[in-house]
Amino acid sequence: MDGLRRFCHALVAWAAGGAGAGAAAAAARELAGGVRTVVLVEGSSDQVALQTLATRRGRDLGAEGVAVVPLGGAMNIGRFLDVCGPPGLGLPLAGLCDIGEERHFRRHLQRVGLGSGLTHTGLETLGFQVCVADLEEELIRALGAERVRQVIDTQGETRPFLTFQGQPAQRERPVEHQLRRFMGTHSGRKALYARALVARLDLEHVPRPLERLLTYVS
Repeated sequence: MDGLRRFCHALVAWAAGGAGAGAAAAAARELAGGVRTVVLVEGSSDQVALQTLATRRGRDLGAEGVAVVPLGGAMNIGRFLDVCGPPGLGLPLAGLCDIGEERHFRRHLQRVGLGSGLTHTGLETLGFQVCVADLEEELIRALGAERVRQVIDTQGETRPFLTFQGQPAQRERPVEHQLRRFMGTHSGRKALYARALVARLDLEHVPRPLERLLTYVS
């Protein structure tokens, strides 16, 4: 396991607290010298999307010292800011969140001293980008429903998607909504499609939050 990956594991264990937090904190501090920026994202699908886009742009975030760390849910942002932000390691930060979680990010960033009276624009200036709804909605809108269905077909999941569309709760909903909900129905499916959809993006039409975040950490 390389140093950056070990740092990410230590950071997650430190933020989680518990009996191993002290050892994890010591490990994170020891490894932090190789970290240039910590990017805090809500989940593994966001991490995969950013790393896949970076690869398509010819970049290696790990080699650049950019640690992309999934929070395991937006409500954990406070813990992670405590350990890698000003109260802890004091590392440069950036991040990505859904619009429904923007208030949590804004409140905790202000709490640790990273800005005051933050607005949406203020968050972006700090390097924290906000998806219009969530990452899946951004990618579906960028590609269009038909191209997303083609990606589903290449993953061998056309039949499960058609079955999902036929459920009473889904029949009358727009196909974009159906696609978005389908991606969240099984564990690991969001990350699978984050990689597959970003791989199909026209690089001239990358969703704004992803593009701005990757640019910020360049």
